[in-house]
Amino acid sequence: MTTPSQTVGPFFGFALPYEGGWELVPEGHPGAVTITGRVLDGAGEPVPDALLELWTGEPEGVRQRGPAGTGFGNAGSAGSAGFGRGGFGGGGFGRCATEPDGSYRFRTAPPVRPYLPLLVFARGLLKPVRTRVYLADVPDPLLGSLDPDRRATLLARADGKDAYLFDVRLQGERETVFLDF
Repeated sequence: MTTPSQTVGPFFGFALPYEGGWELVPEGHPGAVTITGRVLDGAGEPVPDALLELWTGEPEGVRQRGPAGTGFGNAGSAGSAGFGRGGFGGGGFGRCATEPDGSYRFRTAPPVRPYLPLLVFARGLLKPVRTRVYLADVPDPLLGSLDPDRRATLLARADGKDAYLFDVRLQGERETVFLDF
């Protein structure tokens, strides 16, 4: 017999977010990009207790090593089907909790595909929602299938050299496109 899903969150600060989890690559990594933004609810209010996972853009065979408990060289997560193979060379991830104003940040390698996969866990959600962060409007089957207003919800905005803004809207006007796998 199956049982119904339970909502995720609010999150406790023990073992889920971890120090340095937002750093998928170390400072000074060639071509590193920083992605910042906010998680907003249906009324446009910040979600202060969401948890985000961003998957690395490292090319095949590249293995970042780093201290235990950092985002450098993590081996992936069993609960993230469709977002990586697990292991290194494309399967590592970073994890970041939102601040009271709903803000988050990640530093990662440039994507090797047109996008970076992003999971969002938040209170009131039965399961995490999955989306993509595109750093440019490039030819892509998903982007090409969306009308321009919906496509815009997946596009990060440039915010200086190697920096991007990407807000996640969980509901309402300009709701982010979420994916089923």
